[in-house]
Amino acid sequence: MKEVKIRVSTIQDVHTFAALVGKHNIDVDLSSGRYVVDAKSIMGIFSLDLLNPIQMTAHTDDEAVFADLLADLKDFIVEE
Repeated sequence: MKEVKIRVSTIQDVHTFAALVGKHNIDVDLSSGRYVVDAKSIMGIFSLDLLNPIQMTAHTDDEAVFADLLADLKDFIVEE
């Protein structure tokens, strides 16, 4: 399981993010506070607080798979 913070600010960001995550054959969750949703679900993403960074959890231990996911999502990753 790998985690990173992301930010989606606009409706277009949500659609693009969900489409990019959907290309990968791994389970990815987003969490904000006590709420956890499937990162491939547009409606789920809209149910989160999008004003703040969101915790993304990829359920894989494969470094190559995670690196591919991060490469696709590089525009959404928040550096802390």
